[in-house]
Amino acid sequence: MSTAQDLYLVSQDVPGERPVEQGDLSLALAGAELIDLLGARALTLEGERVVPGPPLALGDRLLDEAEAALARQEPYETVEDWLWRRGLRLASAYREALTDEGRRGGWHRRRAAHREPAAADSEAQARRHACDRWSSHDPVLGALAAAVGIEEQEPDDEDLTDDATVTVLAAVNNAVTELEAVRQRRRIENAAFDNIWRAL
Repeated sequence: MSTAQDLYLVSQDVPGERPVEQGDLSLALAGAELIDLLGARALTLEGERVVPGPPLALGDRLLDEAEAALARQEPYETVEDWLWRRGLRLASAYREALTDEGRRGGWHRRRAAHREPAAADSEAQARRHACDRWSSHDPVLGALAAAVGIEEQEPDDEDLTDDATVTVLAAVNNAVTELEAVRQRRRIENAAFDNIWRAL
């Protein structure tokens, strides 16, 4: 299972202080993919630049799509640019992919009671994997979850020793903060517009 798949399931199953915004989740999923691609040696980071390695087949459809989407011409894109480009509606892509898996006997929970035993086992295995990783306080999953408001406190930075992973997680946090600032600005503008109409 990929970090992004685990994060998606955690976002569905673990209550947070507030509902998870789909835009925030999309950015975090893009970050999770980048971390998995780092782990698979499909890329490296030079500072904040994403440097792709040789093309790889990773055996996961969405991760393969992410790997294929890497910018392969210099000066290469930054981690932040990747998050915004790859993260566009990525939460919806994961939801649809998991629903498709469920229809083929995979592991999305919708209509689980009506599936064949093998499908239910597959779903249970995937959820158990995500739950075990969450319960073990995996620092990467915990940091990504914290970025979207699932967990109250972020993991201790001492648990995150890989510089490239720390760079990606910091970029995810910055992007989520920037997106919330955009939402706040729109709320203020909409409220001001409503006040003008009420005054007329």
